[in-house]
Amino acid sequence: MFIEKTLVLLKTDAVQRGISGEIIHRFERAGLKIVGLKIVKPSHELAKKHYDASEEVLLRFGNNTLNDCKKFGIDLKANIGTESALEIGKIVWQWNVDFLKSGPVIALVLEGLHAIENVRMLCGTTIPFNAIPGSIRGDFSLDSAIGANVRKRTIYNLVHASGNPKEAEAEIKMWFKADELVGYKRTHEDLYNY
Repeated sequence: MFIEKTLVLLKTDAVQRGISGEIIHRFERAGLKIVGLKIVKPSHELAKKHYDASEEVLLRFGNNTLNDCKKFGIDLKANIGTESALEIGKIVWQWNVDFLKSGPVIALVLEGLHAIENVRMLCGTTIPFNAIPGSIRGDFSLDSAIGANVRKRTIYNLVHASGNPKEAEAEIKMWFKADELVGYKRTHEDLYNY
């Protein structure tokens, strides 16, 4: 009941910077077990499928961008070409898709106690500038939301981690076939035999 599986993607910025091993080490050190692992060059279709394009999500992307640009005095109309939250959300969504398919990605399925929440805590907040030291993004990410917006690209934040059990289940099925996941027992698992 407390044991969960979650999807983690080490995006191309993590792979190309050569810090994938360090990131994976942090997950294992926290007691999470790797039950699926592969390196993938995502297709356009997989990248599109991975990112939710619902109006709710697009508006969230757009409003976050609007708020950041207002905060830092960036003229959205001049920089992005629109001030519509929905249209900005569509642009940001496309940046995410383009970046995900731009290079190699390491896909992991991690299993453990409260794995979804644990992984998200280890990763730190999505916006690297706000991630606390000690988190993966806080220690390794070099980017900011406003810097990405000005450069008309996604935020380079190293990792993707499923946000909830429903999302984890769907994303695992999207990135892995059932026979690509391996069950086994780690030494310390007897400590939390629920």
